[in-house]
Amino acid sequence: MQASQKTRDRDQLLAHILLFVTPAMFATNMLMARATTDLIPPVAQAFWRWLGVCLLLLPFCYRELWHHRAALKRELPQLLVLGALGMGICGALVYMGGATTTATNIGLIYSTSPVMVILLSRFWFGERMSQRQVLGVTLALAGVLFIILKGAPDALRHLSFTPGDGLILISSIAWALYSVLLLRWKSALRLTARLAAIAACGVLVMLPFLGWETIAIGPANFGDWRVSAALATLVLVPGLGAYGTFGFINQHLGPSRTGLMLYAAPIYTSVMAWLLLGEAFLFYHWAGATLVLCGLFLATHKPAK
Repeated sequence: MQASQKTRDRDQLLAHILLFVTPAMFATNMLMARATTDLIPPVAQAFWRWLGVCLLLLPFCYRELWHHRAALKRELPQLLVLGALGMGICGALVYMGGATTTATNIGLIYSTSPVMVILLSRFWFGERMSQRQVLGVTLALAGVLFIILKGAPDALRHLSFTPGDGLILISSIAWALYSVLLLRWKSALRLTARLAAIAACGVLVMLPFLGWETIAIGPANFGDWRVSAALATLVLVPGLGAYGTFGFINQHLGPSRTGLMLYAAPIYTSVMAWLLLGEAFLFYHWAGATLVLCGLFLATHKPAK
């Protein structure tokens, strides 16, 4: 019993640490969505990314998948929905949106997902929030707004949005649904096997769209080393890395607190754009980042009793 409690405490600690690491991996996907708009067709990018994840995971979990084949058949409708939401809509639409919006805008719009997750969890499943969590959410949201408005409230009048922003908004709603359903729909599979199954279902859902895109636009050019490098990055970092750690955090902290990590997306995106693209990291980024991180701490840390 004591060993079991120690294991739970260790997993909780790891989940809290990963809460601040995982957004960096998701931010990589946002930067890649912008950087690869003229390199890889969007559905092909999402399809090959998740096929790669599935193929890499299979050697580690094929025995479990075979052993639980009856459960797989029973859970197939749920797995298809999760694959469509998490891999299809949250994959292809982000890459489509990257053609007409910036990586920073992608991060900012995606940071609305925690609010959607909290509302879904509260009104759909009756999940309660403490006053401390409400304060943390408020601080984190204030930090995001501070970054969006660049520290100047009158900038609200000059905000502009593109068709790509609309696609990213749809994707962020799909992500909120994915986050909540991932925890609410119980599975006989462990984390790695379930991710492999969801990825496989996402690939299956995207297959007809890939066929249409290939006829209309053409296939991905694998003869270009940049295509292979981009897809390898997507498979390993925002694919295996981000979704794997996200599932672990979601399992141990719940969807509301896990979703809060997306508030950090604008910070990571801005820092990575500063480091990789030479964009300025200004005072409002620092101020907004401070508010977001303080909010995340309040919303996710349980004080000792």
